[in-house]
Amino acid sequence: MNPDHQTEQPPAIEITAVSKHFGTTVALQAISAQVKYGHLTGIVGPDGAGKTTLLRLLAALLTPDNGQILVAGYDSVTAPEQIHAVTGYMPQRFGLYEDLSVLENLNLYAQLRAVPPGEQAALFERLLSFTSLGPFTDRLAGRLSGGMKQKLGLACALMGKPKVLLLDEPGVGVDPVSRQELWRMVQALTTEGMAVIWSTAYLDEAERCESVILLNHGQIAYDGAPSILTKRLQGRCFRLSGFATDRRQLLMHALDLPSVCDGAIQGDSLRVVLRAGHDLAELNQFTQSNAAQIEPIAPRFEDAFIDLLGGGSGGRSALAERFDMIQDLACSPVECHDLTCQFGSFVATDHVTFTIRQGEIFGLLGPNGAGKSTTFRMLCGLLKPTSGEARVMDIDLRHAGSAAKRQIGYMAQKFSLYGLLSVKQNLQFFAGAYGLNTALQRTRIDEMVELFQLSPYLNAEPESLPLGTRQRLALACALMHRPAVLFLDEPTSGVDPLTRREFWTHINGLVRKGVTILVTTHFMEEAEYCDRVALMLQAKVIALDTPDALKRSAVTAEVPDPTMEQAFIHLIQTAQSPQQPV
Repeated sequence: MNPDHQTEQPPAIEITAVSKHFGTTVALQAISAQVKYGHLTGIVGPDGAGKTTLLRLLAALLTPDNGQILVAGYDSVTAPEQIHAVTGYMPQRFGLYEDLSVLENLNLYAQLRAVPPGEQAALFERLLSFTSLGPFTDRLAGRLSGGMKQKLGLACALMGKPKVLLLDEPGVGVDPVSRQELWRMVQALTTEGMAVIWSTAYLDEAERCESVILLNHGQIAYDGAPSILTKRLQGRCFRLSGFATDRRQLLMHALDLPSVCDGAIQGDSLRVVLRAGHDLAELNQFTQSNAAQIEPIAPRFEDAFIDLLGGGSGGRSALAERFDMIQDLACSPVECHDLTCQFGSFVATDHVTFTIRQGEIFGLLGPNGAGKSTTFRMLCGLLKPTSGEARVMDIDLRHAGSAAKRQIGYMAQKFSLYGLLSVKQNLQFFAGAYGLNTALQRTRIDEMVELFQLSPYLNAEPESLPLGTRQRLALACALMHRPAVLFLDEPTSGVDPLTRREFWTHINGLVRKGVTILVTTHFMEEAEYCDRVALMLQAKVIALDTPDALKRSAVTAEVPDPTMEQAFIHLIQTAQSPQQPV
């Protein structure tokens, strides 16, 4: 017998022919997989693929209809309590008590996990040190930033020293700096031998995992190292640059090419991916006719993900085609001067100044708690500034906020629809709130139902919808009245790459019709679509330029060609570092 085989450790998780149905909906269909101890395993897939269902099955919160799940050797049907004792589970939605402090949450979870009182002090000290939450033990969980909430959630999930850690999209709504810290913590856990499953919609996160399970329609489309799937795209990824044509229009036409599987804007250039079996002839002809330069680039896991699922949805927005072209405006659609907001002694926004041009996508980036959403709320007339001036369509929001709101579409960071109303009732409410007459209300609602494929959900409550569908509904409500200015506060947070492509196709199409867009995002690839980006830190704007210029400002000997995420982290860390003496 092979001596190595004798000492081989059994899998942390064994999934054998597992299926799960909810009524007529097939969430998972006969899937089988294994997860090893000491490994970080990513679970990825489009919206509704079955990711959260799988994690709940692994946590023994659901039972499979067929098949078997073993976690640390325990059967999920016959030994759920033993599985609860050896697993830590961090759910997608914040599972902490927001009206309790950091320390009170730790105490509560210690009691729930039956940690002996004599061991709690040392365990709390270790977890607080591990998550860097030591200075914040008295702060209410509801008042923590998004990144700090996730760290506290991780600390509570680690209570009782689990053998298996299940994380359901821990990076959603978390800025790149905080996400890096989460990654360092989780990688340290796998080094200690823990099995960690990280469900994610961010494919740059999945690319860092040792293995990934890619779900689609409740089945496993791929199970293995992300690098192996990525290699399939070798020789099929290209950058187009140097063209004089509008980049959004060029992307739209590139995505219409039969040979192109996917494409995205990267600053002043385009990234395109060829379909399998197609040569460069069509793309070469396209680049020559647009006086563009073409060069091969390395594939990413996201390219392989989109390709495996059949490619993106194309470059044309049926939504934008329904919009009339907005005539050239005599004013700047959005401007703010020394905009300041204080809550008592706390300064949330500190003398923020910028002007947004018509037909521009303006990105507002920054770590959690930097002041982005506060700035948004003031520009939408939802929050009165302490001082300074904010104008939308040349209307002073301090004196005529209601008049400006008719010109604005607003999609809030936290789901802004009414949970007690059905999908159809939400559409009716927003159509009426924006002052549309009865006949126009019916026309616009029918239009949005058709464009966003909402027919199957009209009588459902928004909270019951898949995340991507909820976000489509929120966007439909924000655009019901054809606004000249659109505010999008993290519109694609947590949605899969296919849905994100769909959203940006609509956004690019609206901009070509003269709509002005202000967007916040923690997904740095989205920042590449912006014409200009303002980076906020501690309530101030610390940088404002094009994405390419911001990347150039972050060039170092170690990182000669930084990504937008690397530029973000570099600029934030540089601004936070102590000033060097002159």
